Amino acid sequence: MPMKPLIRFVVLALALAVVWGQSNKTGKTDEEIRQAIIQESIATYRGNCPCPYSRDRAGRECGRRSAYSKPGGASPLCYPKDVTQKMVDEYRKRTKQ
Repeated sequence: MPMKPLIRFVVLALALAVVWGQSNKTGKTDEEIRQAIIQESIATYRGNCPCPYSRDRAGRECGRRSAYSKPGGASPLCYPKDVTQKMVDEYRKRTKQ
């Protein structure tokens, strides 16, 4: 019965492929998570100019007119330095990354 060794080999190869595929899945990097948090923050801002690099309705860069640049009121996250490690860790827990 030469078929048994072939079947065993195929089953073993498939099992190893599945295990290898599972172990190769990695979560997002901290930088990718920071960018995701920034995008979420900008998306939830209700005005036109959340960040200095944003564009207003006329297509002009917001600069100092942005919510980020004005004291008080809304404080959107615009740059990676604004996102703390605690925020990254909470994002990982929330999204199971």
